[in-house]
Amino acid sequence: MVRFDILTLHPDLVRPLVTGSILGRAVEAGVLEIGVHDIRDHAEGRHRTVDDAPYGGGAGMVMKVDVVARALEAVRTADSWVVLTTPSGRVFDFSMARRLASRSHVVLLCGHYEGIDARIETLVDEEISLGDFVLTGGEIAAAAIVDATARLVPGVLGNEASAGEESFVEGLLEYPQYTRPAAWNGLEVPEVLLSGHHLRITEWRRIKAEARTEKRRPDLWVRYQARLEGDETAEGGYLDIDETGSDE
Repeated sequence: MVRFDILTLHPDLVRPLVTGSILGRAVEAGVLEIGVHDIRDHAEGRHRTVDDAPYGGGAGMVMKVDVVARALEAVRTADSWVVLTTPSGRVFDFSMARRLASRSHVVLLCGHYEGIDARIETLVDEEISLGDFVLTGGEIAAAAIVDATARLVPGVLGNEASAGEESFVEGLLEYPQYTRPAAWNGLEVPEVLLSGHHLRITEWRRIKAEARTEKRRPDLWVRYQARLEGDETAEGGYLDIDETGSDE
């Protein structure tokens, strides 16, 4: 079982994203535990202030490190792996989801406003970004990380084979999928998928996955080819980072 704890200023935004559908059923089945915590509960004073103006000037407000640290220590255990969602973090990918899924307790810390006082970095194990863009807060990023990670935890998906056949598992995008009706708007399901010939279907899917990856994601295609040639350290390849969160 894996437990996720999400620390946020907007718990009502996060809860619907991590408690419905497959994740909700996994929680009910006891495969996952997901806690959502309001950082503001750890603020002091009548107004429960969680932010202040940045030293040195500038636009926006910065979340206070002392408040966030208290919220973190309230959920942290000896087994916790703490992730800060931030645009300056390492871009999230499948290998990172797989690594997080092997942990027993993952804490996700959501920034907001202009971010969190940089001193919070001394209390986190890893910084993760969804990509080269900026969100209004880290809540969507945290929910995406939980969703992508949780589905790799045994027992979360109804069909355990599903997670092994998706995009990025082998460094490729997933092959195209079809279902009934066999013909629609003049478009027909490829005949091989109706043949019942499992070896031909497997080969067709591999070819289509490769073609789709080469066309849509040339960066992945280069890495995939490098691995086929035995270069496991090809630049940009899907290599697990070490336990400190460093890729050096």
